[in-house]
Amino acid sequence: MAQIAFKSKLPELPTSIFTTMSQMAKTQNALNLSQGFPDFPPDSELLECVHQAMQKDYHQYAPLGGIFPLREQIAEKIQRCYGASYHPQKEITVTVGATQAIFTAISAFVYPGDEVIVLKPAYDCYEPTIIANGGTPVLVQMQGKEHMVDWGEVASCIGPKTRMIIINTPHNPSGRVISREEMLRLEDLLRNTDIIVVSDEVYEHLVFDGLQHESASRFPDLASRSLVCASFGKTFHVTGWKMGYCSAPDYLMAEFQKIHEFAVFCVNHPIQHALAAYLKN
Repeated sequence: MAQIAFKSKLPELPTSIFTTMSQMAKTQNALNLSQGFPDFPPDSELLECVHQAMQKDYHQYAPLGGIFPLREQIAEKIQRCYGASYHPQKEITVTVGATQAIFTAISAFVYPGDEVIVLKPAYDCYEPTIIANGGTPVLVQMQGKEHMVDWGEVASCIGPKTRMIIINTPHNPSGRVISREEMLRLEDLLRNTDIIVVSDEVYEHLVFDGLQHESASRFPDLASRSLVCASFGKTFHVTGWKMGYCSAPDYLMAEFQKIHEFAVFCVNHPIQHALAAYLKN
C-alpha cells in the first residue's frame, strides 16, 4: 500500500520503557517492577459500589467536568488532607487517569517556543507531551542516591521563555518525597513570575518512613499557579480503570477544560458514581 508523506511530531520517540519492560516481564514470567501498579486487589466494598452503579441508569454521557457528587467528595478529601479549598464545580475536573490530566494541563498552556522545566529522571509522558505542543523540555538532573533537587540549578533555568515547571512528589521512579522546605523554596522561586506548575501527585497516599506528602495545594501562593494531578487508580489499586482528577484555581481550570472537552469530553459515568459512593463511606 502506498504511504502518504507526513512529518512526525515525535520523530525520535522510542517505545515506552513501560511497554518494553512489561513485555519482557510477561515473556520471562518475571516480576514486573516497571509500571506503577499494585500486586494486591482493590477493596471489595469498592467493587460492590461499581456493581451497584452498573445496575442504575448511568450509561450515557457524564457531565464534562465529572459528576458533582464525586467532585464534591474530591474537594472534601483535599480539604481534609491538605487544608485547601477547591470549588467542586469550578476547580475540579475528573479525568481519564492522571496521565490525561497531565497531558491536558500541558496542552492547555504550552505554546511553540515555550520552555518547560522537568526534573529528571521523570515519568515518560512529560517530555513527549511538551514536544508535541511545540515546547522545549529543560531538564534538571536530580542528584545522588537520594535524588535531591538542586534548586539553584532550577533557578538558573528560569528565563523569559519558561512557561511551566513539572514537579512529581512522591517521585517516580525514586520514591523521594519533596519536603516542605523545598516546596517553600519553589514557591519563593516562582513568586512574581507567570510560570505555571503541574504537580503530579499520583503517589500521594503511598508515603512511608514517617514522611508527609507535601501537596502543592498546601501552599497558597504555589496553589494559585498549580494544576494538581491525582489518581484514583494508584490510590485504590485499580489502575486499569484509568480514573483520576485535576484540581486548580478556576482561571486555570477554565483553560484546562477547553482541552479536556475536545480530547475526551467526559469520563466513565458509572465508575464515577461508584467512586463517589465509596469516598462518602
